[in-house]
Amino acid sequence: MKKKVIRIRIIIMTVLALLLVLVTTFADVFSPNDPYATSASAIRMAPCPAYPFGTDNLGRCVFARVLYGGRTTIAATFALVAVSFVIGTVIGMICGYYGGILDRVCMRVADILLSFPQMVVAIAVAGILGGGMKGAMIALGITMWVSFARLSRSHTFSLRNEAFIKAALFAGKSDPYIILVHILPNLLAPVLTNALTQIGTTMIGLSGLSFLGLGVVPPVAEWGSMISEARAYIQIAPWAVLFPSLATILTIIIFNYLGDAVINYREA
Repeated sequence: MKKKVIRIRIIIMTVLALLLVLVTTFADVFSPNDPYATSASAIRMAPCPAYPFGTDNLGRCVFARVLYGGRTTIAATFALVAVSFVIGTVIGMICGYYGGILDRVCMRVADILLSFPQMVVAIAVAGILGGGMKGAMIALGITMWVSFARLSRSHTFSLRNEAFIKAALFAGKSDPYIILVHILPNLLAPVLTNALTQIGTTMIGLSGLSFLGLGVVPPVAEWGSMISEARAYIQIAPWAVLFPSLATILTIIIFNYLGDAVINYREA
């Protein structure tokens, strides 16, 4: 019964996540206005039929910018999580399978990276790289791969002593074949679950860097930068801050809840 309830939650959250991705991906279809078009006659206009979320300090449609900003934020988040997933999983499998000096060196590097708060490292690296979304992604990616590497390493370390791995070795199978065919499929579930839980954290990091001016470069629409731009006139036009903030919060809640539901389903 418990697994059935959790399965329903997973389905609901998955549908909401897919709808969110589809709406932001096809933002040009759902957007009523050009997100970059300014209008001197519509500066800081309150929400109305023409501008459902109002306008910002330059007369730009906040609703359109929220949709296009979601495309930027979600796409960058998915790309960063995917790259970190691949790099971290590969490093973890190699370290866990072979062990030795390579394992000790990689894990000590991982320990060093984990000893610093992720956002402190990200802010420092993003500042050195001079901002921009690519710089922000690199700054966060420096530490993101570690969790995937440690998780895949621990599973690989326990799997390499299983009977089916020894049978593959006796059959003359090569190490790359064993890693890709026998080990990788057996650790995909926990590592993919970890990737789901990383989406919300990564989104917070990217939006936070953009809020600090170390992410996207204006006028590119992105939720963090939109909040940063609008905070100067929050008392005059609170909607310019409210709606991108709500979009960020709801998106993070959906993906975090989806990740938690998947973890609970695996443990049930």
